[in-house]
Amino acid sequence: MRIISYNINGIRAAIKKGFLDWLNTNPADIICLQEVKAQLQDIDTEAISKCGYFNYWFCAEKKGYSGVAVLSRMKPDKVINGNGNTQSDAEGRVLRADFGGITVINAYFPSGSSGEERQAYKYIWLNEFNEYLKELRKSRAKLVVCGDYNIAHKEIDIHNPGGNKKSSGFLPEERAWFDHFLQGGFTDSFRFLNDKPHQYTWWYQLRPSTRLENKGWRIDYINVTNNLQKNIKAVEIFPEVKHSDHCPVYLQLDV
Repeated sequence: MRIISYNINGIRAAIKKGFLDWLNTNPADIICLQEVKAQLQDIDTEAISKCGYFNYWFCAEKKGYSGVAVLSRMKPDKVINGNGNTQSDAEGRVLRADFGGITVINAYFPSGSSGEERQAYKYIWLNEFNEYLKELRKSRAKLVVCGDYNIAHKEIDIHNPGGNKKSSGFLPEERAWFDHFLQGGFTDSFRFLNDKPHQYTWWYQLRPSTRLENKGWRIDYINVTNNLQKNIKAVEIFPEVKHSDHCPVYLQLDV
Protein backbone atom coordinates (compact mmCIF):
# COMPACT_ATOMS: atom_id res chain seq x y z
CA MET A 1 0.00 0.00 0.00
CA ARG A 2 1.64 3.21 -1.22
CA ILE A 3 0.28 6.32 0.52
CA ILE A 4 0.91 10.02 -0.08
CA SER A 5 -0.14 13.00 2.02
CA TYR A 6 -0.09 16.35 0.21
CA ASN A 7 -1.35 19.82 1.11
CA ILE A 8 -2.27 20.92 -2.40
CA ASN A 9 -3.00 24.60 -1.54
CA GLY A 10 -5.95 24.76 -3.94
CA ILE A 11 -6.89 21.88 -6.25
CA ARG A 12 -7.84 24.15 -9.16
CA ALA A 13 -4.52 26.02 -8.99
CA ALA A 14 -2.64 22.72 -8.71
CA ILE A 15 -4.34 21.33 -11.81
CA LYS A 16 -3.15 24.39 -13.74
CA LYS A 17 0.38 23.57 -12.53
CA GLY A 18 0.35 20.00 -13.85
CA PHE A 19 -1.24 18.05 -10.99
CA LEU A 20 -3.10 15.71 -13.37
CA ASP A 21 0.11 14.92 -15.26
CA TRP A 22 1.67 13.98 -11.93
CA LEU A 23 -1.32 11.78 -11.05
CA ASN A 24 -0.84 9.94 -14.34
CA THR A 25 2.65 8.89 -13.21
CA ASN A 26 0.93 6.63 -10.62
CA PRO A 27 2.68 8.17 -7.57
CA ALA A 28 0.67 6.18 -4.98
CA ASP A 29 -2.30 3.91 -4.38
CA ILE A 30 -3.88 6.34 -1.89
CA ILE A 31 -3.38 10.11 -2.01
CA CYS A 32 -4.66 12.28 0.83
CA LEU A 33 -5.06 15.93 -0.15
CA GLN A 34 -5.50 18.84 2.25
CA GLU A 35 -6.55 22.45 1.67
CA VAL A 36 -8.38 21.75 -1.59
CA LYS A 37 -9.99 25.23 -1.36
CA ALA A 38 -13.00 24.46 -3.56
CA GLN A 39 -16.61 23.34 -3.56
CA LEU A 40 -17.35 19.95 -5.08
CA GLN A 41 -19.18 21.40 -8.10
CA ASP A 42 -16.06 23.42 -8.98
CA ILE A 43 -13.70 20.42 -9.02
CA ASP A 44 -12.99 18.42 -12.19
CA THR A 45 -13.58 15.06 -10.53
CA GLU A 46 -14.02 13.34 -13.89
CA ALA A 47 -10.49 14.28 -14.94
CA ILE A 48 -9.16 12.74 -11.71
CA SER A 49 -11.22 9.60 -12.30
CA LYS A 50 -9.66 9.32 -15.75
CA CYS A 51 -6.25 9.21 -14.06
CA GLY A 52 -7.38 5.97 -12.39
CA TYR A 53 -8.50 7.24 -8.99
CA PHE A 54 -11.74 6.97 -7.11
CA ASN A 55 -12.04 10.36 -5.40
CA TYR A 56 -13.87 11.47 -2.29
CA TRP A 57 -14.16 15.08 -1.14
CA PHE A 58 -15.11 16.78 2.11
CA CYS A 59 -15.23 20.49 1.39
CA ALA A 60 -15.56 23.39 3.81
CA GLU A 61 -18.82 25.30 3.95
CA LYS A 62 -16.85 28.49 3.29
CA LYS A 63 -15.87 28.86 -0.35
CA GLY A 64 -12.18 28.75 -1.25
CA TYR A 65 -11.19 27.50 2.19
CA SER A 66 -9.76 24.34 3.75
CA GLY A 67 -11.26 20.99 2.64
CA VAL A 68 -9.78 17.50 2.23
CA ALA A 69 -9.94 14.67 -0.27
CA VAL A 70 -8.91 11.04 -0.63
CA LEU A 71 -7.95 9.67 -4.05
CA SER A 72 -7.50 5.91 -4.27
CA ARG A 73 -6.87 3.31 -6.92
CA MET A 74 -8.95 0.77 -5.00
CA LYS A 75 -12.45 1.51 -3.81
CA PRO A 76 -12.65 1.96 -0.03
CA ASP A 77 -14.98 -0.26 1.98
CA LYS A 78 -16.31 2.81 3.77
CA VAL A 79 -15.86 6.59 3.59
CA ILE A 80 -16.98 8.90 6.40
CA ASN A 81 -16.92 12.70 6.28
CA GLY A 82 -15.93 14.54 9.44
CA ASN A 83 -15.18 13.56 13.02
CA GLY A 84 -18.43 14.72 14.61
CA ASN A 85 -17.14 18.05 15.91
CA THR A 86 -19.26 20.89 14.58
CA GLN A 87 -16.68 23.54 13.75
CA SER A 88 -14.13 21.07 12.42
CA ASP A 89 -16.74 19.52 10.14
CA ALA A 90 -17.92 22.94 8.92
CA GLU A 91 -14.31 23.63 7.94
CA GLY A 92 -13.94 20.28 6.12
CA ARG A 93 -10.99 19.00 8.12
CA VAL A 94 -11.28 15.21 8.56
CA LEU A 95 -12.05 12.43 6.09
CA ARG A 96 -11.92 8.71 6.89
CA ALA A 97 -11.53 5.83 4.43
CA ASP A 98 -11.43 2.14 5.38
CA PHE A 99 -9.43 -0.35 3.29
CA GLY A 100 -9.81 -3.84 4.72
CA GLY A 101 -8.38 -3.81 8.24
CA ILE A 102 -6.65 -0.45 7.77
CA THR A 103 -8.31 2.92 8.27
CA VAL A 104 -6.78 5.98 6.63
CA ILE A 105 -7.55 9.31 8.30
CA ASN A 106 -6.90 12.43 6.26
CA ALA A 107 -6.75 15.56 8.42
CA TYR A 108 -6.04 19.22 7.84
CA PHE A 109 -5.05 20.60 11.24
CA PRO A 110 -5.92 24.26 11.91
CA SER A 111 -3.22 26.91 11.73
CA GLY A 112 -2.88 29.41 14.54
CA SER A 113 -0.75 31.86 12.59
CA SER A 114 -3.57 34.32 11.92
CA GLY A 115 -4.01 35.30 15.58
CA GLU A 116 -4.89 34.36 19.14
CA GLU A 117 -8.45 33.28 18.37
CA ARG A 118 -7.37 30.70 15.82
CA GLN A 119 -4.49 29.56 18.02
CA ALA A 120 -6.97 28.96 20.84
CA TYR A 121 -9.19 26.99 18.47
CA LYS A 122 -6.19 24.99 17.32
CA TYR A 123 -5.67 23.70 20.88
CA ILE A 124 -9.38 22.81 21.14
CA TRP A 125 -9.20 21.00 17.79
CA LEU A 126 -6.09 19.04 18.77
CA ASN A 127 -7.75 17.73 21.92
CA GLU A 128 -10.98 16.90 20.09
CA PHE A 129 -9.03 15.07 17.39
CA ASN A 130 -7.15 13.02 19.96
CA GLU A 131 -10.43 11.97 21.57
CA TYR A 132 -11.85 11.08 18.16
CA LEU A 133 -8.88 8.81 17.43
CA LYS A 134 -9.07 7.16 20.86
CA GLU A 135 -12.71 6.28 20.30
CA LEU A 136 -12.11 5.10 16.74
CA ARG A 137 -9.30 2.80 17.84
CA LYS A 138 -11.77 0.78 19.91
CA SER A 139 -13.25 -0.59 16.67
CA ARG A 140 -10.49 0.17 14.11
CA ALA A 141 -7.12 -0.75 15.62
CA LYS A 142 -4.91 -0.05 12.61
CA LEU A 143 -4.85 3.65 11.73
CA VAL A 144 -2.83 5.69 9.24
CA VAL A 145 -3.18 9.38 10.11
CA CYS A 146 -2.15 11.52 7.14
CA GLY A 147 -2.19 15.26 7.00
CA ASP A 148 -0.88 18.73 7.31
CA TYR A 149 -0.44 18.85 11.09
CA ASN A 150 0.70 22.50 11.06
CA ILE A 151 3.25 21.56 13.73
CA ALA A 152 6.99 21.03 13.38
CA HIS A 153 7.53 18.41 16.07
CA LYS A 154 11.23 18.70 16.91
CA GLU A 155 14.12 21.06 16.23
CA ILE A 156 15.33 18.78 13.44
CA ASP A 157 11.99 19.45 11.69
CA ILE A 158 12.47 23.19 11.21
CA HIS A 159 15.20 25.24 9.57
CA ASN A 160 15.50 27.91 12.26
CA PRO A 161 14.31 26.49 15.59
CA GLY A 162 15.87 29.29 17.66
CA GLY A 163 14.13 32.02 15.73
CA ASN A 164 10.73 30.29 15.76
CA LYS A 165 10.25 29.40 19.42
CA LYS A 166 7.33 31.85 19.61
CA SER A 167 5.89 31.02 16.18
CA SER A 168 2.61 29.17 15.79
CA GLY A 169 3.46 25.69 14.60
CA PHE A 170 6.52 25.44 16.83
CA LEU A 171 5.15 26.55 20.18
CA PRO A 172 6.03 24.43 23.25
CA GLU A 173 2.36 23.56 23.82
CA GLU A 174 1.95 22.31 20.25
CA ARG A 175 5.10 20.24 20.40
CA ALA A 176 4.01 18.82 23.76
CA TRP A 177 0.70 17.78 22.17
CA PHE A 178 2.68 15.97 19.48
CA ASP A 179 4.76 14.19 22.13
CA HIS A 180 1.57 13.10 23.88
CA PHE A 181 0.02 12.00 20.58
CA LEU A 182 2.94 9.73 19.72
CA GLN A 183 3.19 8.40 23.27
CA GLY A 184 -0.45 7.39 22.92
CA GLY A 185 0.50 4.67 20.46
CA PHE A 186 1.55 6.27 17.18
CA THR A 187 4.77 6.16 15.15
CA ASP A 188 6.14 8.97 12.99
CA SER A 189 6.67 6.77 9.92
CA PHE A 190 9.16 9.12 8.27
CA ARG A 191 11.42 9.37 11.31
CA PHE A 192 11.11 5.61 11.86
CA LEU A 193 13.34 5.12 8.80
CA ASN A 194 14.92 8.54 8.22
CA ASP A 195 16.67 10.53 10.94
CA LYS A 196 18.47 12.93 8.61
CA PRO A 197 18.16 16.73 9.08
CA HIS A 198 16.98 19.25 6.45
CA GLN A 199 13.92 17.17 5.51
CA TYR A 200 11.11 19.68 5.01
CA THR A 201 7.61 19.66 3.50
CA TRP A 202 6.60 23.35 3.55
CA TRP A 203 8.34 26.59 2.59
CA TYR A 204 7.18 30.17 3.10
CA GLN A 205 5.38 31.04 -0.12
CA LEU A 206 5.99 34.80 0.02
CA ARG A 207 9.73 34.19 -0.01
CA PRO A 208 10.41 31.83 -2.94
CA SER A 209 14.11 31.74 -2.07
CA THR A 210 13.33 29.70 1.06
CA ARG A 211 12.44 26.69 -1.07
CA LEU A 212 15.47 27.11 -3.29
CA GLU A 213 17.65 27.29 -0.18
CA ASN A 214 15.64 24.54 1.58
CA LYS A 215 14.79 26.71 4.58
CA GLY A 216 11.54 25.02 5.50
CA TRP A 217 9.42 23.19 8.04
CA ARG A 218 8.37 19.54 8.24
CA ILE A 219 4.68 19.88 9.12
CA ASP A 220 3.17 17.15 6.89
CA TYR A 221 3.12 13.63 8.31
CA ILE A 222 1.92 10.09 7.84
CA ASN A 223 1.74 8.64 11.34
CA VAL A 224 0.65 5.07 11.98
CA THR A 225 -0.50 3.14 15.02
CA ASN A 226 2.36 1.19 16.56
CA ASN A 227 0.81 -2.09 15.46
CA LEU A 228 1.71 -1.08 11.87
CA GLN A 229 5.29 -0.15 12.70
CA LYS A 230 6.65 -3.46 11.41
CA ASN A 231 4.85 -2.86 8.10
CA ILE A 232 6.74 0.37 7.30
CA LYS A 233 8.90 -0.43 4.28
CA ALA A 234 9.79 2.92 2.67
CA VAL A 235 9.37 6.62 3.33
CA GLU A 236 10.14 9.67 1.22
CA ILE A 237 9.63 13.41 0.86
CA PHE A 238 9.32 14.78 -2.68
CA PRO A 239 10.44 18.45 -2.72
CA GLU A 240 10.80 18.35 -6.51
CA VAL A 241 6.99 18.07 -6.87
CA LYS A 242 5.86 21.70 -7.01
CA HIS A 243 2.12 22.22 -7.35
CA SER A 244 1.96 23.88 -3.93
CA ASP A 245 3.95 25.57 -1.17
CA HIS A 246 4.01 22.07 0.38
CA CYS A 247 5.35 18.89 -1.16
CA PRO A 248 4.11 15.29 -0.96
CA VAL A 249 5.21 12.88 1.77
CA TYR A 250 5.22 9.16 1.06
CA LEU A 251 4.85 5.90 2.96
CA GLN A 252 4.96 2.34 1.68
CA LEU A 253 3.25 -0.17 3.96
CA ASP A 254 3.62 -3.92 3.43
CA VAL A 255 0.09 -5.17 4.06
